[in-house]
Order: sequence, then structure tokens, then C-alpha cells
Amino acid sequence: MSERGAAPPVVAEGVNPWLIAVVVALAAFMEVLDTTIANVALRYIAGSLGVSADESSWVVTTYLVSNAIIVTATSFFAQKFGRKSFFLFCLGLFTVSSVLCGFAWNLNSLLAFRLLQGLAGGGMVPVAQSILADSFPPQKRGQAFALFGVAVVVAPVIGPTLGGWLSDNLSWHWCFLINGPVGLLSMALIYALINETPPTARAARFDWIGFVLVACFLGSLEVILDRGQIEDWFASRFIVTFAAIAALAFVATIPWELKHKSPLVDLRMLASRQFGACFVVMLATGAILLATTQFMPQMVQEDFGYTATWAGLALSPGGLVAMVMMFTVGQLSRRVQPKYLIAAGSAVCAFSMYGLTGLNGDVDFWFFADWRMVVSVGLPLIFIPITAASYDGLPPGKTDMASALLNAARNTGGSIGVSLASNVLAHRQQFHLSRLAEQSVPSNLSYQQTMQQATDYFAQNGSAAQAKAQAFAWIGQQAQAQASLLAYIDVFWTLMLVSLAAIPLALLLRKVKLGGAAPAGH
Repeated sequence: MSERGAAPPVVAEGVNPWLIAVVVALAAFMEVLDTTIANVALRYIAGSLGVSADESSWVVTTYLVSNAIIVTATSFFAQKFGRKSFFLFCLGLFTVSSVLCGFAWNLNSLLAFRLLQGLAGGGMVPVAQSILADSFPPQKRGQAFALFGVAVVVAPVIGPTLGGWLSDNLSWHWCFLINGPVGLLSMALIYALINETPPTARAARFDWIGFVLVACFLGSLEVILDRGQIEDWFASRFIVTFAAIAALAFVATIPWELKHKSPLVDLRMLASRQFGACFVVMLATGAILLATTQFMPQMVQEDFGYTATWAGLALSPGGLVAMVMMFTVGQLSRRVQPKYLIAAGSAVCAFSMYGLTGLNGDVDFWFFADWRMVVSVGLPLIFIPITAASYDGLPPGKTDMASALLNAARNTGGSIGVSLASNVLAHRQQFHLSRLAEQSVPSNLSYQQTMQQATDYFAQNGSAAQAKAQAFAWIGQQAQAQASLLAYIDVFWTLMLVSLAAIPLALLLRKVKLGGAAPAGH
């Protein structure tokens, strides 16, 4: 935060602060959009680069992990180099790396550029929140943060729609190339409209060892979650090695951060009842948001034959609902305790996941769109109140870290949620397929009838000599499709349990004073 008595105002003279709000919200929107814009394009990316679907999912999780790693360090860099300078640097690196992603020639180069993009993007959202807080008087911050919240919540929903349209009509490369002109415009506006905050002496020391330990832990954990199913978990020396690195980094982090005067991660804050509960709830919320945003488009493309555009459109009504709910919850938060709103939001998310377990082969477009809208009712009930709840009781000097940790929790939870859903999907698909295969034996009466009917059909509509082989292949395809649907149902059951687990944590939170100014941390 700037020292108001010694530093110039954040907003340049004669500039309407709402213009600042729109500009920083645009930059944040662009950054958060990239958490999901590639989701519906993964099939195109896999085909274009000659990799498997599992490998292409690293395009999403690499971005999320690098984003979570850097976000805890943003306060230091903003204070050391000045908030405006650091924000422009992050935005510039984000823009350049986005364009490089669009020109990536293989998976390794794409992942390297996504890593850079995530590191740059991780610094943008917290600093944007800080600029926003200093641009408005306390009594108007709630409205400003509601506008900012729309960008953060709606962007992940719009991402698949935009990414699907670009992939179907242009190419997957444009999912990244569009950030070029938007980034340049945002940089020009920020340079012209925002004043610099001078660097502060307090930023002279940085917990580099803590940063490396956290990066090793999160990075290794992501490798384990992403590759565990493929590498046969701990039967693989590769997984054992990364598990050892993650464990050592985690164990070493605890004593180091507890004794450091300016820790990268304040473990005492995480261990507190109020902030610790908020942190875990945000992990769960990030898991629900990102896992559903990735796997619903994937499911409707693979099992229902939707194009990437229509897969994205299935999520679009949810974006409109989320936009309305952000402002509605902004008003509710003045009258209702955050703990009750968060618990209600978690319950609504759990209900929506339960609704999706009603999946079957005959559901239509509106089945997915309707339940996505229900999810979009629940998520804003968590995102806005959790900010007020997490800052309650914290000294002013801790608000920067609180915001950084919540952003890290959202992205880390999203990455864990995507990996958890991937593993549940792969494991349960194999399980259901094996169970269905047990019933597909010549001695089974239902199998005999189905085989005979299919053989007769193919004999009448093709070659009689090949009819039996075609019938056998068709039954195999139906078994694969059924196993896939059952596995997705299991994924939604799992996410429902994650949502339900957040309810008792929310109810543990203390009551806060209602009607106050919006928190001013980032």
C-alpha cells in the first residue's frame, strides 16, 4: 500500500477513478480468462502438436501452478520497484508470452511460454486490487470491488466460449494471440492514467529460500497429481522422486517460515481459525470452479459430439448469472454474515454437482447450461464474503499477504481440482469398463439378444459377411461410451463432496462487523 502522506495519489489528475477500475479490471479479466480459454481447445492442441490428451492438459495446470507460485511474492516486488512499474512489467511479459504461446512449435515450447505467462499473470491480479483500493474512498470500494469481482468470476466462464469459437473458426493459436492487442492497449492506458507509488525501504529483504521451497513443493505436487495415474503412482521411480522433493520442501518450509522475520508465507496466519478456514474454503472453491470449467466442455465434446463452440456456449448462461450475482451478493454482504453466505454458496455448489450426477445419454444442451447456472449462483456467494471474512482481525500490514494467499489458494485449488478430477475420471472409467466387460459374455442372455439385434441391423444395412464383426465393434463402442458417462458421474460426486466439506469450515468463521468499508488489501 502507498504512504498517502508522502506519495502522489494513484489516479492521475483529472481522471475518473471508475476509468481506472475498468482498466485494471480489463487487465485482470485477460489474466483470469487465460486460466480457461484453452480448455475447449485441448483436443485441437493435442492433435496439432502430436501429443496425447493427458499431456495437453498440462497447458492448463502449468499456468495455474506458476500463477500460484508467484502470487505470494507480488507484494515484495510491487514495494521494491513501485506498483505501477511492476504492474506494467507483468502486463508486458504476459502479453509477450501470450503471443509466443500462439507461435509455439511443440508441447515443450508451449509449456515453457505458459509458465512465463502464469508467472507474469500471477503478479497482475493482486496489484490490480491494490491499485483499485487506493483509487477509491473507503465508502465506494465495495462497488469498485464488485466490478473487479465480475472480471474474476465471469472470465473463467467466458474463456471456454471464446476459446471454442476461435478454435473452430480460426485455430487454437488465436486463444493466445488475442492477448497481444488487448495487452498493448491496457499497457498504454495504465501508463497514462495511473501514478507511480515510490519504492519502499520495507521491501529490501525477500525470503528467497522460502520462495524456492514453496515453488518446489507446489511444482512437485502438480507433477505427482498430473502424472501419477499415467506413471502408476508410487510404483514409478519418477513419481517417488517428485514425492520426495515435495515432502522435503514442505517439511523444510515450516521451520524456515516460522523463524523468518519477513516470511513469504505467514504460517501462523494459515494456522489461525479465521484465515485458515477461509484459505481451505478457497482451495475447495477453486477446485469446483476450474474442474467444472474444464471437464464439462471436455465431456460434451467427447461424449455428446458438441463442437468446441457449443461446448463453450453451454457455460455462457452461467457467466450472465455470475455477473448478476456478484452485484446481488455485494448488497447481501452488508446485511448477512459472511459465514452464512459462504456456507450457502458451498451448499448451492454441492447441489449443482449432485444435479450433474443425473447425467445420461439423452440429456440436452440445457441440462448442462441449467446446472452451470446453478453453480454460478453459488460461487459468488463465496468469493465476495470470503474476502471480508479473511481480513477480519488482521492488522493492516497483513492484508497484502492475506490477499496474495487467497489468490494462491484459488489457483492451487483449481490445479488440484483439475488433477483430482482427471485421476478420478481415468480410474473410474477403467473400473466401469471392466464391470461392463464382465457382462459382455456369450452366456449372458442380454448380451446374446443385443448381439443378435445388432447383427441383424448391420446385415440389413451393409455386408452380411461383416455384420457380426460390426455388431461386436458397436457393442464395444457403446460400452466405452457408457463407462465414460459413469466415470464423469463419479467426478461430479467427488466434487459434490468437496463442496460439502467447505460448509462446516464456513460455519467455524467468526462473525464480522457488517456495513464497513471494503477491505483494501490486495
